[in-house]
Amino acid sequence: MNKEIFLCSICNINSGTCNEDCKFCSQSVRYKADIQRYKQKNIEDILKEAKIARDGGALGFCLVTADKGLNKKTLDFVCSIAKVLTKEVPQLRLIACNGTASVEQLLTLKASGIKAYNHNLETSKAFYPQICTTHSWDERYSTCKNVNEAGLVLITGGIFGLGETQEDRVSMLESLNSLNPTSVPINFYHHNEALELQPNSLTTDEALNLIKLTRETIPNAQRIMVAGGREIMFGERQEEIFNYGANSIVIGNYLTTNGRVISKDLDMLEYLSLKVAKLVK
Repeated sequence: MNKEIFLCSICNINSGTCNEDCKFCSQSVRYKADIQRYKQKNIEDILKEAKIARDGGALGFCLVTADKGLNKKTLDFVCSIAKVLTKEVPQLRLIACNGTASVEQLLTLKASGIKAYNHNLETSKAFYPQICTTHSWDERYSTCKNVNEAGLVLITGGIFGLGETQEDRVSMLESLNSLNPTSVPINFYHHNEALELQPNSLTTDEALNLIKLTRETIPNAQRIMVAGGREIMFGERQEEIFNYGANSIVIGNYLTTNGRVISKDLDMLEYLSLKVAKLVK
């Protein structure tokens, strides 16, 4: 079991504005899911969330936008937030998650204080057309390559429980490994009744073994992070994820769904004699 656990928090800085048709995502305007929708979150609210994350032990703080990719307006917005957070909460490592991006755009983010970029492959190349038709899997893979070229820390993972086969899961993990990511976020599909996909049918044991498979397939990743769907997928067995290779979790709320109270995760780690990772300067 890993003895030091990296905590990350995510902040939805604009919500429910995406025109893509990703069938797993309640932020798409196509499915009319009952979620909060807004263009740009107030900087004071973002700063408040960042301080809560810091005080809860998070090192990573991810700025997420609900669009296919970066445009000038979004890029300027993320950069302006990054500059404020770098000054006000320097203890946090800032992560951007803003969809497809060019090397030039990523270098601009880097200059503003962003340290890492998260862009998930989501699933295998073969299965991807079953869950999204408005952009390609290759665009996602290319963005991840751009992150490496720009010299940002690459965070890339995917979602289990979309209806994919085990072969698809292995294929996705092999593709992720080819990108040499620092961190691999594993999500478990959290069903929303507005979405077309069937609910996640994975068992807890199957999900735990997928964490193990991720660690075995991507041995050089510094972090295997269990992210969205953790509370629903594992329930009272959440502490077992660390026995299967996870050494990072998302604390607090997710993009459009609530997580559990941060203190409960901290209590869990203390009970397991696991330390919260600290910033190494």
